[in-house]
Amino acid sequence: MALIDLPMFQALREKMQWHQQRQGVLAENVANADTPGYRSKDLKELSFSDMVDAEQDSGTLRPAVTNSTHISSGGMSVSVGTKVNKASSFERTPNGNSVVLEEQMMEIAQNQIDYQTATSLYSRSLGMLKTALRG
Repeated sequence: MALIDLPMFQALREKMQWHQQRQGVLAENVANADTPGYRSKDLKELSFSDMVDAEQDSGTLRPAVTNSTHISSGGMSVSVGTKVNKASSFERTPNGNSVVLEEQMMEIAQNQIDYQTATSLYSRSLGMLKTALRG
């Protein structure tokens, strides 16, 4: 098992992938700001409890049960939910468009900050592992 296959690194990678996909959806919203009838979209929020529930269903990272008295438990898994939900916005243009550029730009900026945070955590964690292995 490679060090980058640890559950913590998998979770950070999935979080970064989710932010990349969300950036594309938000950019699509901005691109369609003048399209009649277009409704803004957003990705389903990525939650830790969904990751744990998905792992318990799949059973890929479970501890080995070596004795019948052991309690089997689930590990952690991460999966990106790419389901696109309609965003709830009260503002509509006369042509039915629900994209508010100011809201979309704030969402893009927040998404960018969250992505940079996940990237920083990932790189610092790898650096700490490298330092520990060098001894």
